[in-house]
Amino acid sequence: MTQISSSPTPASQVLERNLALFADKKVLVAGAIEDTYPIELANTCDSVTVFTTFYPTFNALKHSERIDCHFAASYQGKADEAAHFDAIILYVPKAKAEVEYLLANLMPHLKLNGLLYLVGENRGGIKSINKQLTPYANQTTKLDSARRCSLLALEKHQVCDEFQLDDWLSRYSIEVKGQHLEVISLPGVFSAKELDLGTQVLLENIAPLKGNALDIGCGAGVIGAYLLKSNPDLNLDMIDVNALAVESTKRTLAANGLTANVFASDVYSDVNQRYNTLVSNPPFHAGLNTHYGAAEQIINQARQHLKIRGRLIIVANKFLRYEPLFEQSFSHCESLFATSKFKLLSNYPD
Repeated sequence: MTQISSSPTPASQVLERNLALFADKKVLVAGAIEDTYPIELANTCDSVTVFTTFYPTFNALKHSERIDCHFAASYQGKADEAAHFDAIILYVPKAKAEVEYLLANLMPHLKLNGLLYLVGENRGGIKSINKQLTPYANQTTKLDSARRCSLLALEKHQVCDEFQLDDWLSRYSIEVKGQHLEVISLPGVFSAKELDLGTQVLLENIAPLKGNALDIGCGAGVIGAYLLKSNPDLNLDMIDVNALAVESTKRTLAANGLTANVFASDVYSDVNQRYNTLVSNPPFHAGLNTHYGAAEQIINQARQHLKIRGRLIIVANKFLRYEPLFEQSFSHCESLFATSKFKLLSNYPD
C-alpha cells in the first residue's frame, strides 16, 4: 500500500516555518497532501478540515480526533458553513486541470478577505500557477521559498460562483470491436479525454471472461465498461485510489446502462474476495522517474486474490520489466499479445 509520511515533506516544512500565519484560524487543507502534517497543524489552528481525493491520505488522517477529514470527488461542506474558512492551504497538484478544478471547488468555502495559501515544489507547477489564479486575484504574494518549494498567498476579494461538479465533466465516445461506449470523466483522471493506446490493446485482445473480475485502477471506467458490454454475465468490481476516478467510473457505467461494484481501494487494501480474473493497466510514472510501485503490488499480491486457475492480465509499455515480477509470483509469465509499443502479459493458470 502507499505510504503517507509521518515526517513533514519539504512542502510541509515550508508551512511549518510560517506556522504563525494559521494561529487560531479555521483552516481547510486540500490538494496533494503526502504526509500527516495536518494533524500537527491542528495544534495551532482553531480547527483543521482536510479534503482529499487520494485514498491513502484519507486513511492516514481519518482516525485523528484533531481534524475533520473528508474523502470525495468534491468538497461539499455543511449546509450551515458556506464561506466558512479563514484560510485554505492548497498543496499544489502537478496536473493543471486538477488545480483549476480544486480552486473552483474550494474557493466558495473561503470567507471574503480570507487567504488562500499555495505550497508546492518549484518544479511541480507552482511557479506557473498565476494564470490559474486570475479568476480569483490579480496577483499573489510570495511569502517564502525553501527546500525547493514556494509558499504563495492571495486574498479573496469577491464572492465565487457556486461549484457545480457537472460543469467539469468531459465526455467522449469510443468503439472497440463493435462495442460502443460513452466515457465520462473528471479532470486529471486516466483516460479523461481519449482512449489511450495501451488500454485499446488490452480491450482488443482480451479473451471472453466468465465468473467474476476485478478492474484495478479503473480510471474513467473504460476497461470495466467494455468488459461488461462484452461479457453481460460478468460480475465486476472496479477500484481506484482516486476519488475523482471512482466518481468518473460510476458516471461512465450509468451512461452506458451498466452495473458494477465501484469503490476506493489502495491496490488491494479494501479487496476482500477472490476473482477469476484481475485486469489492470497500471500506472508507472512518478514525477520524472519510472516507478513500478503500483504494478509490483498488483502482481506480487495477485495470488491472494485469485481463485484456482485465475488469471492476472496486465497491459504495459514494452520497455517495462514486468516479466520478472510475474515469474517471482507465478513461476511463469505468458505474453498474450504484443505490438511495437505495448504488451499484454498474464500468468499461466495453476
